[in-house]
Amino acid sequence: MILDGVYYRAAIDAHRQQPADGLIRARLTDYQARGIRFLRDGGDAWGVSLRARALAAQYGIDYRSPAFPIHLQGHYGGFIGRGFSTWQELSELLRQVRQQGGDFVKLMISGLIDFSRPDALTEISPPADSIRRMVAMAHDAGFAVMVHANGDDSVNAALDEKAESVEHGAFLHEETLLRLAQSGTVWVPTLSTVGNLIGSGRYPDEVLRPLLTRQQEKAAFVAAHGGLVGLGSDAGAYRVCHGQAALDEYAYLRAALGAQTDAILTRAEETIRTVCKA
Repeated sequence: MILDGVYYRAAIDAHRQQPADGLIRARLTDYQARGIRFLRDGGDAWGVSLRARALAAQYGIDYRSPAFPIHLQGHYGGFIGRGFSTWQELSELLRQVRQQGGDFVKLMISGLIDFSRPDALTEISPPADSIRRMVAMAHDAGFAVMVHANGDDSVNAALDEKAESVEHGAFLHEETLLRLAQSGTVWVPTLSTVGNLIGSGRYPDEVLRPLLTRQQEKAAFVAAHGGLVGLGSDAGAYRVCHGQAALDEYAYLRAALGAQTDAILTRAEETIRTVCKA
């Protein structure tokens, strides 16, 4: 909720002193008008997602928040979340999530897609044993876990500890996809973050188009093997605008999943509603 789909620095600055109720209410109004009744935020270090959750019932929306995302210092996530360098510091962050009423824990365990190069991430993920310990500590603290993860190494490490959801999951090979399908973990492939960039001129379309197609094919593969594929747009990312992005994401998923789309997405949503509540 803190981001606006345009420029992340300016979006954060708009809430830096305190959450801007006008912006939050405008976005909730848009979601309400589009018939969207369930939102799961990725959190932020300024309390915007928590404020949105507090207001959402006025709009008939069930809103879940992790309070803030957590990352290992030196790795992706510092622009929006809180970092740790020692396991004691992670334990303290988990205590803060509990204190602030977080509904689940979000862990940032990989870099982003590097849209300027085929099949590349912006950075190497933390070591697998560190990822496993992060997820295990969050579970031990009583939380379900959402992981921001791309690539086989980070996703497999999260699956080792039965993370409840994987957001993004780019560049996964068939072995990992099969494991994901069989795990009971919800995969949210966030197709809008790729598809909505096509034609923008920001990145080469010759990189974006095949990446979107492959991600759609992989979503279909996981669903066909009984996996849980969920709708999540990563609203707030560049050109992924609140409200409309949910409809964009649905269209990308329907192109991939066909006539069974609604049944597939409903299964995943029911799972998320059940597990992502502290």
